[in-house]
Amino acid sequence: MSHILQITDMADPRVAVFASLTEAQLRNRLRPEDAVFIAESPKVIRVALQAGYQPLSLLCEERHIQGDAADIIAQCGDIPVYTGSRELLAGLTGYTLTRGVLCAIRRPQEPTVEAVCREARRVVIIDGVTDTTNIGAIFRSAAALGIDGVLLTRTACDPLNRRSVRVSMGSVFLVPWTWIDGDITDVMHHHGFQTVAMALTDQSLPITDPRLQAIARMAIVMGTEGDGLAPEVIAATDYVARIPMAHGVDSLNVAAASAVAFFQFCQKA
Repeated sequence: MSHILQITDMADPRVAVFASLTEAQLRNRLRPEDAVFIAESPKVIRVALQAGYQPLSLLCEERHIQGDAADIIAQCGDIPVYTGSRELLAGLTGYTLTRGVLCAIRRPQEPTVEAVCREARRVVIIDGVTDTTNIGAIFRSAAALGIDGVLLTRTACDPLNRRSVRVSMGSVFLVPWTWIDGDITDVMHHHGFQTVAMALTDQSLPITDPRLQAIARMAIVMGTEGDGLAPEVIAATDYVARIPMAHGVDSLNVAAASAVAFFQFCQKA
């Protein structure tokens, strides 16, 4: 049975995880076993719980305890549920809670690249994408369109950032993901994949090219929002692909481009 605890002071240390800790502090690199992340909104929290993630505490507007959050509270067992008025909680967190609920969740141990790739046919490598909204949108498209795993370079945004989690609508909990180090193409060759960079070059093939569709195990490499992939990354990949454009438009936002590429490349050959 959860414990309902009233909050009246914005400086209450019991809710520091929701209010004053930075993303870096939440990740707690010195003690990974204590690392947490924040999930926002009942729908996203439900996806996390269904995927087996461990809730630690809830922050919930009073009006949602018997409403939108009732089933979540029932599922969470013996954890504290901190509550207060909408105005108090917005002042505490610095933003109005989406549907009035936040959940602090234990950050799971990240799998190895080998584990993510072992049974995969299509994976995406996110290289240097730092916008949290784009990361969340890429994960949502990955889950919806059949991507088997996501690999991120260390220069990319954390998928368990609160905004990334919310934008993904919980899809970050549905697709296996981890960080990738070293030369992308070398690592993926080791795991039996061919790499396809999404970039505009003189050598790029349209994504409908049958040579791309024939690739048995593909790693789709997506680049940063502004500059795209670095020239050396493009040069090292096995193929370069582009989405055909009309009306003189040169490219799509990385999140939109990922959805188009995933749809094309995840069709069964």
